[in-house]
This record gives sequence, structure tokens and C-alpha cells, in this order.
Amino acid sequence: TQINESLFDKIFQMDLFTPVKDQNDYGARAKKNIKTGKIGSNSYVPSGMSAAQYQKIRDQEDAKKAANYQRNVKKAGVFEDYTEFYKKRGTDTSQAWAKSPTKGHRMAKLKYDIDSKNGKKYD
Repeated sequence: TQINESLFDKIFQMDLFTPVKDQNDYGARAKKNIKTGKIGSNSYVPSGMSAAQYQKIRDQEDAKKAANYQRNVKKAGVFEDYTEFYKKRGTDTSQAWAKSPTKGHRMAKLKYDIDSKNGKKYD
């Protein structure tokens, strides 16, 4: 250290993430040892289930959670260019978007089909 360096400068130049620089990056959860504990002799098991059945359910939930996280990691950092959105909307040359039924908005995709009788038709 330099003699002229103040305590303030020394503290604010510290990098607390030096040992593992990517520990807070999106997707770093896969590198960490995060897991659901195994069922032991004193663990909670719902009545009517064996420990093996309950562990199987927990493992399935963990797999589903991991798959969902990986699906979201793939989408991380993917952004739409605002200029392209603006040009597609048509506001750069005319007001034609204002006469459309959606007034320039893009409609969200529904989870349920509202036109079917039971309303449970998935994509």
C-alpha cells in the first residue's frame, strides 16, 4: 500500500468477489452445491407415504425446478432492439398503428383457449 492512500480509497478499491468473480452471474446456481436434503430418520414424511415415495416426489420437484431455471438462463441477456420494435410498430413513418384494433400493442398469448367450451386447451 501507499502511504498517501486514504482509508476510504483502500476500502472502495477492494473487490470482495475476487475469489469467485462469477458467483452472482445469472446461471451461476448450477455451479453451486445447492440441493434438497435427503430424507433421514427424523425427517418429515406425509402420512400415507413411505420415505422412498416422498423422496421420489421431492426429486421430481427438484428436476422440474432445475429445468425451469435452465430454461430461464437460456433467455437471459436476450433483449429486443427498441429501434426495430419502433419500426415494426410503424410510428416512424405514419400513424397507421393507431387505427389497428390493438393500437400498436402486441397481444400476450393466453395460457387457456377462451374459445373452447371447457377452457382448458393448452398450447
